This record gives sequence, C-alpha cells and structure tokens, in this order.
Amino acid sequence: MDVIDLFSGCGGLSLGFEKRGDTIKKAVEFDESIAETYRRNHPKVEMIADDIKNIDQSGVFGKGDAQIIIGGPPCQGFSMAGARIREGFIDDPRNYLFKHYFNVVKTVQPQAFVMENVKGITTMQGGRIFAEILRIFSDSDMLCGKPYHLYRRLVKAVDFGVPQKRERMILIGTLREDVDFDYLWETTRQEMEKEEPHYFDMVTVRDAIGNLPKVTANGEVANPEPVTDYQRYLASEKEILTNHTQTKHSKVAVDRMRRVANGENFTSLKEEIKSVHSGAYGRLCWEEQAPTITTRFDTPAGGRFIHPTEDRTLSPREAARIQSFPDDFVFYGTKTSICKQIGNAVPPKVSYFLARFIDKIV
Repeated sequence: MDVIDLFSGCGGLSLGFEKRGDTIKKAVEFDESIAETYRRNHPKVEMIADDIKNIDQSGVFGKGDAQIIIGGPPCQGFSMAGARIREGFIDDPRNYLFKHYFNVVKTVQPQAFVMENVKGITTMQGGRIFAEILRIFSDSDMLCGKPYHLYRRLVKAVDFGVPQKRERMILIGTLREDVDFDYLWETTRQEMEKEEPHYFDMVTVRDAIGNLPKVTANGEVANPEPVTDYQRYLASEKEILTNHTQTKHSKVAVDRMRRVANGENFTSLKEEIKSVHSGAYGRLCWEEQAPTITTRFDTPAGGRFIHPTEDRTLSPREAARIQSFPDDFVFYGTKTSICKQIGNAVPPKVSYFLARFIDKIV
C-alpha cells in the first residue's frame, strides 16, 4: 500500500512499513538536518522539508494519495491547550501540529491512519485533549461523511523484543466497521512468531550492544560478528558500522561516572547534582533493559545512559541498537541533531508490527 509519513523524523515508523512491503510516497519533516538523514536512508521517498502548516492544504496532498497515513504530532501543543477545548481546540494555533495532521487525513481520506504519541496524552488536561481527538476523528461532518472507527493501545517496546522500557500510546483509525481489534492484534503476533520465532523474545542491553567494539573518533568501526538473535536481526552486510562515537565528558563527569556502579545513579555520589531527572548519572545493567532512550542519552545528567562497564554515555550506534534501528541505518548531522533523531524515533521493530497489523484492518 501507499503511505504518507507526517512528522517523520529520521524515519523509524517508515522503516517498519517499508519492511512490510509498503511504499512511502511522501514524508514531511520540519527540521532540515533530520530531513537529510531521512533522505539518505529513504532515497526513493519524496521528502518535504517544511512546516506542515505551509503544506497541509496547499495542494501537495490529494484525495487517494495514500491508503495509510502514519506519524506522531509532537505533544507540546496538546499540553498547552486551554480548558475550553470543545469550543476552540481544532482552531487554537497552539495545537496546529495536531490540526494539520487532521487536515491531511481529511484531504487524503486514507483507509487507515496510525498516530503515535506520549503515554500521557490520554491524561493531559484531565483527559479532555484525548477525548477531543477521538471526537474529531469520529465526526462525520468534519470528515466529509467518512468518519474513522478508533482504537487505542498502550504499546510497551519490551513486548516487541526491544531492549527498552519505552511506552507510547498508539491511536489507530480505520474506515472499516467490523474490526475485531484484539483478535487481529494477537493474530498478527502469532503469524510473526511463526516467521521469526525470536521476534518477541525479551532482549537485554548485552543482547543489543554487547558485541560492539570500542568507540572511535570518527565513529567508524569494523562490523562485528552478531552473536545474539537480536544482533542478527539488525545486522548489516557492510564492512563498516558508523555513528559509534563517544561524547567528550568533563573530568568531573568522568569521575562521577567512575564512582557509579551498575544500577546505581546520582544518589550514590553523595553530592549535589543539578538535574531534574531522577535517573541522572545512572549506569545501565547488562542483563536488564534500558530505560526510554531520550534525546539526551549523551548526557550523564539526562538519565540512566552510562555504559554498563565504560565511563561514558551511550554512543549513537548503541542508542540506535537499543531503539532497534538496523546497523546499516546512518545518522547525519550534528551530535545534538543525531541524539534528537534517535531519541524521538518510533522503534522500527514496533513499527513493523504496526504495519503488519494495519494490513489486516484496511
């Protein structure tokens, strides 16, 4: 099927649908540096590097352009919404990101859409925001007589064989009325297990990054032999892996990391650490899953992102492995941009499952 990816980032969602055999026709990403990573890894896709408000009703999209629309409007607009959303939510400029996602769905009229967002979207403003989203996508008048039947699921990355305690809310809309959501969800899982018996296995940090060599200054390392099922799933045939670089930490930061053992964090340092994150200066454990990979995984104070045995934070390649990006996926741009690309992405293993599931409800 043809797919449009809105708020695409570097393409975590796109990867799953491409793996299923779908064609990503167009992708929209506001940040030019992130769009460049998308372009280089998805060279056949038409990338539109622009603010979605400039293009949602500009003629770029037309009815029937795609059978599926995917994407996750950033949640900042939702959290800023006022209490009187019933009278102005869709027209409130603070919520334009969601509004323009809705406008593209209204224009294209896909058979189904997938909206990914933070777990807390269902409770923002006392649940009124999410209720309004459900109402709008179910409104026949607002959707030219074609309302969507909506289903939601809190998705935990660990349940899809991803070594990360990431949780996200997935909202799925379909024009079909006769969908047995839970049955088809489980059927999808069973079919995938028959094809790849280890797909949903519990994966640890060691399973994910244990075979990676020492980091290098330019991030290029010889492609190591995969030794776990997870590593084999992500393995590349290229001779060289990229993005395996180390953040340059201050002497103070390195000293602090040296004094933190597996599973510990800043509380073991017995000194004042200026961080709002409860897991600051946390060291990962080989035999556990990592916490949610965020855009600050290169910062010791940003969370539990210290390597299990080395006194440094995760390299971009290690973070990408924990996010389930394939080893041949290359990230481009500044260090800050690359961290943003990886931290904001939907794990490709999760998106592949969603692609397989969507195939059953269109």
